[in-house]
Amino acid sequence: MMKSLLLAIATAVLFAGCSKPAPPPPPPPEVAVGAVVQKDVPIYTEMVGQTSGVEDVEIRARLEGYVERVTYTEGSVVRKGDLLYLIDPKPFEAALAGAKGELATWQARLDKAKNDVARYTPLAAKQAVSQQELDNATAAQQAATAQVEAARAAVDKATLDLSYTRITSPVDGLAGTTKVKMGALVGRGENTLLTTVSRIDPILFRAGIAEADYLRLRQQLQKSGAAPDLKSIPIDLILADGTTFAHTGNIELAERAVDASTGTLMIQFRFPNPDSLLRPGQYGRAKFVVQRLNGAMLVPQRAVQEMQGTYSVAVVSGDGTVAFHNVKVGPRMDTLWVIDEGVKPGDRVVVEGLQRIKDGMKVTTREVTKQAANAGETK
Repeated sequence: MMKSLLLAIATAVLFAGCSKPAPPPPPPPEVAVGAVVQKDVPIYTEMVGQTSGVEDVEIRARLEGYVERVTYTEGSVVRKGDLLYLIDPKPFEAALAGAKGELATWQARLDKAKNDVARYTPLAAKQAVSQQELDNATAAQQAATAQVEAARAAVDKATLDLSYTRITSPVDGLAGTTKVKMGALVGRGENTLLTTVSRIDPILFRAGIAEADYLRLRQQLQKSGAAPDLKSIPIDLILADGTTFAHTGNIELAERAVDASTGTLMIQFRFPNPDSLLRPGQYGRAKFVVQRLNGAMLVPQRAVQEMQGTYSVAVVSGDGTVAFHNVKVGPRMDTLWVIDEGVKPGDRVVVEGLQRIKDGMKVTTREVTKQAANAGETK
């Protein structure tokens, strides 16, 4: 009996000596947090479009002939009236000379007919000549008058044709590449395209907006008070390289009707272009303010989680407890997100470490600056 008791005590002491203490609980996870910012923010809209010249004038040959000279430098700025092409004028100079000779011939015949009528008229009254002779002289005068008018019209046409051999720029603008070279035959059966001259200061920017977006835009502009005078809204132009064009523009007009084939309405903007930086055909984005939100709440976009259309942020209280708040989101502003409901000024939201936390969990926090929170960097 005594041996069994001693054996049991020894076994209990042995097992007690072999047991290990329970490990300490893991420390709370560390997360990066940033404060909810409250400020007035502008709401922008952007429209993708393409530039075009105020005037894109196609220069075409108006008569048939051989190009004798191309007198402009391709891609250069030309002035109104500058000579661009010279078509061989010799055939048209000869035609003009022939037309002038024909006019002189008929003018001489008209003068003779007038003299005959003037001479026969008193003689016919005295019956010194027959009435038939006077009638013939009068008819000859009328025929000569008609022939003189026709010859004068031929001279005018020949003069006009000769003027068409000198092809000048109708506007100040930028001249494109030439479509024909010296010696080319142009104008045979068609008005051959020679080049295009574009007036690019100012320059136009045309962008299409979907019908539904247009209606929403008008409603936002009406709320902001900008709708009565659309032309007063300053427009920024974002270029293809992401830079903003140095000069602001304005809305010039909206197309009369929505394009039924695309469901879009074309909006035309006008921008100053004194340095000729913009050229026709460039793509860009017109950006302008359609609404201003007063006292908006903003958080970094990285702090917002979305699941099945529900948005939430993790708010850390003063004692380090995490609470997930469902929020109503508004428009995005660069790297920030406007929160319409669910947070208040001064709340600290988790911007890094969301995957390691749960609702009600204790955490340790690492504050980040506003710039670092937006850029995804902690201090």
